[in-house]
Amino acid sequence: MTAFRAWWARRTLRVRITLTVGVVALVALLALSRLAAALAYGALVDAADQELRGQAGAAAQRLAAGATAVPGVRVVDSAGDPVDGGPPLPLDHTQVRALAAGQGLTADRYSLSDAMQPRRWLAAATTAPDGTPRMAVVSADLVGGAALVRRTAGFALLGALFAATVVAGAAWVATRAALRPVDRLRTAAAALPPGARLPLPPAHDEVHALARELNALLARRDEAVARLERFTGDAAHELRSPVAAIRTQAEVAVAHPDPALAEETLRAVAAEAERLSVLLADLLALARADAGQRAPATPVDVVAAARVAIARAGGVGVEADGPVVRLIAPAPARAAASPREVGQVLDNLLANALRYARTVVRVGVLPAGRTVRLVVEDDGPGIPAADRERVFDRFRRLEPDVEGRAPGSTAGAGLGLALVAALVTGRGGTVTAGEAAGGGARLEVRWPAVRPDPPTGTIDG
Repeated sequence: MTAFRAWWARRTLRVRITLTVGVVALVALLALSRLAAALAYGALVDAADQELRGQAGAAAQRLAAGATAVPGVRVVDSAGDPVDGGPPLPLDHTQVRALAAGQGLTADRYSLSDAMQPRRWLAAATTAPDGTPRMAVVSADLVGGAALVRRTAGFALLGALFAATVVAGAAWVATRAALRPVDRLRTAAAALPPGARLPLPPAHDEVHALARELNALLARRDEAVARLERFTGDAAHELRSPVAAIRTQAEVAVAHPDPALAEETLRAVAAEAERLSVLLADLLALARADAGQRAPATPVDVVAAARVAIARAGGVGVEADGPVVRLIAPAPARAAASPREVGQVLDNLLANALRYARTVVRVGVLPAGRTVRLVVEDDGPGIPAADRERVFDRFRRLEPDVEGRAPGSTAGAGLGLALVAALVTGRGGTVTAGEAAGGGARLEVRWPAVRPDPPTGTIDG
């Protein structure tokens, strides 16, 4: 059975449809042929019984009138023993009882050529003048009719085979005609140039729907390829800058050794190396997010994670050379995510806000029914309305220069908010950009929430 399935799976769709239709047609026609033969044989037996019943009835009337024998009719008693002086009947006791009950039966007999020939038997019961029971038994050969039925069945079998062959051929032609649009679609797809789409058939049928879905798939593929090409080109460009800076610093230090500038050179190399490490870490995190490689979701205390992230960013309060960071958390909030993801999201949102904030950054963690809201606001220049969706694209930096950033801050690679969007949406959450109350940027993240604990207010500032 396994070998047949493997063979069947290797056949073309046209062959499988043709064979299936042909076999079904052959089975149906053979069944009809058998039914026709059975009906013909039944009609033959009914005709013979009608004739024999008339003969037996006439013979029974003569026996009741006192005759002891009737030409062409066997006369037996109730046990089937002959009373007309003839040989015993070629029937057993069960068959005799069936005749006595008025049933007709067909028994085979052998001719002089040892050929089996069917014979039909029928009997009519009566009573002799002396009161003894008698049966008038008549019979007739069905040889001619049976031969006719056999020939009819043979012709019907040949007709069924021929008709099944014709049906299979018609199925082959019909399947070929039905699959011709698919073949044209396949040929067009094989010769399709980049960016082109398949022509839609005029008929709104299954082939039209298939072409439409293939065009949608091609559009998604082209979009993914274009995004990958942009990502690869941008990544190569971003990686080139810190590598080139490190190389230049090293070449200058080697070509012009100056102990007075060694510390400054090493500090610049370390800064570029740190920038390179952050960029590579973000690229690796984005690649893992795209591949769906993420830890199982666990309850994460977003309030505690926000405190830790703020501490990593420099602490809560007024910095000597930076803005104030305030945490607003009126109630505990636990999100269904992983601690590493929540930490990465907080780090990137804080780094983005501190880069542009002038005096204050507000971090709010709020339970909101089935979600946990994380809101990070700053009082910087804000995000233009036309760019609030594009800001989550990879390597998207909206500022043409350093104007508008906080003193001492550096331009990012444009991966922070893209990584935030990938991590949050990967958990079924959302991330949006808007405008803060004071005119700065407002970034809001919503994670799926875990069952909240009883509220205990906490405000840090």
